[in-house]
Amino acid sequence: MCSYFGIDTSNYTTSAAIYYKDGLVKKTSKLLSLKAGSVGLRQSEVVFQHVKRLPEVINDTIDITANLPKAIGVSSRPRDQVGSYMPCFNVGVSTAKSISCVLKIPYYEFSHQAGHIVAALYSVGRLDLLKKSFFAFHISGGTTEALLVEPCDETVIKTQIVGKTLDLTAGQLIDRVGSTISLSFPAGRNLELLAKKCKENFKIVPCVKGTDCCLSGVQNLCEKMRKEKKDREQISKFCLDYIAFTIDKMCFNILNKYGQKPLLFAGGVMANSMIREYMLKKYDAIFAKPDFSSDNAAGIAVLTAIKEGAI
Repeated sequence: MCSYFGIDTSNYTTSAAIYYKDGLVKKTSKLLSLKAGSVGLRQSEVVFQHVKRLPEVINDTIDITANLPKAIGVSSRPRDQVGSYMPCFNVGVSTAKSISCVLKIPYYEFSHQAGHIVAALYSVGRLDLLKKSFFAFHISGGTTEALLVEPCDETVIKTQIVGKTLDLTAGQLIDRVGSTISLSFPAGRNLELLAKKCKENFKIVPCVKGTDCCLSGVQNLCEKMRKEKKDREQISKFCLDYIAFTIDKMCFNILNKYGQKPLLFAGGVMANSMIREYMLKKYDAIFAKPDFSSDNAAGIAVLTAIKEGAI
């Protein structure tokens, strides 16, 4: 069976995926290891862990002797913006280029962000949107951006930032608040579990300037709540509610400014069921399935198949 291989070495996860021509995707992802109490890794450590883990992840994903891929793709940069760069993606690029040379197969580069968007669309059977323009919110540990996405012959899609955070990303906020209440990194899952135990409704006025937002003040408010001996459940729910209200306001302003278009939500933070339920009550939006929300190489494999005319 024809197959197309994808690799992604992000700031949080080592991942590989294979897209089969019948539409199925097999993917393998492994979170990078952090010391207890840490809220991130330096790029030198990220690169070192990818170098060690990527061969194992590839081996768990595909048996090249049984199913030779037709082409290989890789995330080579965080975004499609000029100057977008992180050293961690070089590990995937070097490996993918080597596989391409050895197997004599086509090689393609995409952005990590494009991979998130396409993985989200694939997960809910909406790859048809790649032929249209739509808005995509990419909300994760490294990014909080709203994008206007349009078709592009060269890279399948092209993106224009129409809204963004002016300070912390939503994922950074979650992990910093998690650290404040003694949760391990990454804190998203445990913060959600605590928040669901809180029934309090908070009065929140999000800091949104046009289509951009600010989130650093939320960290200060949560630290203040901690000093005031507020429950961890209250702090967790306040943090997630604030993020949901912020995304809502950004979304409202973007639709008013740029016009009505389909809405897609992708990225690790959007795996949060509380934020998802809040947004679905207000918008006819598309959300990635939770296991395709966090960093993974599925979108890169699908993009590779598209470039090869298999989709």
